[in-house]
Amino acid sequence: MHFVSSIARGNTHDRKRIPMSRDITVGGNLVTDSASAYVIAEIGHNHGGDVEKAAELIRMAAESGASAAKLQKRDNKALFTKAMYDEPYTGRNSFGPTYGAHREAVEFGVAEYQQLASLSRDLGIDFFATAFDLPSVDFLAELGMPAIKIASGDLTNTPLLTYAAKTGIPLIVSTGGADMDEVRRAVDTVAPINDQLALLQCTAAYPATPDVLNLSVINTYREEFPDVVVGLSGHDIETESSVIAYALGARVIEKHVTMDRTLPGSDHHFSLEAGHLRELVDSLDRTRRSLGSPEKRQLPVEAPALRKMAKKIVAARDLSAGHVLTAEDIAIKSPGDGLRPYLIDQVLGRPLLAPLAADGAVQFDNLG
Repeated sequence: MHFVSSIARGNTHDRKRIPMSRDITVGGNLVTDSASAYVIAEIGHNHGGDVEKAAELIRMAAESGASAAKLQKRDNKALFTKAMYDEPYTGRNSFGPTYGAHREAVEFGVAEYQQLASLSRDLGIDFFATAFDLPSVDFLAELGMPAIKIASGDLTNTPLLTYAAKTGIPLIVSTGGADMDEVRRAVDTVAPINDQLALLQCTAAYPATPDVLNLSVINTYREEFPDVVVGLSGHDIETESSVIAYALGARVIEKHVTMDRTLPGSDHHFSLEAGHLRELVDSLDRTRRSLGSPEKRQLPVEAPALRKMAKKIVAARDLSAGHVLTAEDIAIKSPGDGLRPYLIDQVLGRPLLAPLAADGAVQFDNLG
């Protein structure tokens, strides 16, 4: 499957964006403003090239309630110059003597992807990957991935964006390290071709500290792109930012995951372990339920408390029939099962039709 031949050559920045609705469907999940968070457990290369470790991480993601597990796919010789591929690469995080050998050691082929996709289906969790180059787009498209992720480093790679958009597969695009013009260009590149687009606020720091997360950009994206699903790709080591992001309108939440933060590898130290991922998913669900409805109204659950705390208009003392009510005749007391105090002006100056004992509720049907 090769999509590049169908790409229109030229600058896509000037294309008129086609209307879209703010939703994206990934696998069987419809992601909208009213939906739960679509939580992506980013495995990346935290499996270290071991398919069984990748499977273990997928199981952890599924058991923690994540919506998807994600890998990263590179065709290393297509992606890197020969000089970079052959560059010495040593140290605690290295899986090979050169950068190319290191990258090859953590790549999976078709058999591994098929094995992990089958496992994910059995576990009821979506499975897809980031494509870093054109051959990797083909690789993922041929496997029928339910989405393709585009990393922050490729936000300005309009040939890759266009190529991936042409597959018709939903695209989830991170925006770390970008300015707003670059984000607009990326959206204008993808949207005329593929209306299944999610845009993730991201800070390209590993880890990212709270002072550089700039979660308010989520509001900026929602205002600037009213038809695009917005989310957060978080590289911080905590979960609070994701909860805040959801409250601001982010509906796709991506976090790196690991079995052990102390393992060698460049991403483990800022990744979530199993307990923290479960905490994140649960917190996001509580946040969705807590946001509730924008309509302010009395709720049935409030009735018992309101009866005790609210107040009604009662007689301050024993009053005879025919007595014309004055402010001195009235008291405001609980429980609140009668006329509310704001109705007092409709009570004063009117005569009682029948006697009213002290603490008796003033009722309109007893007023002349």
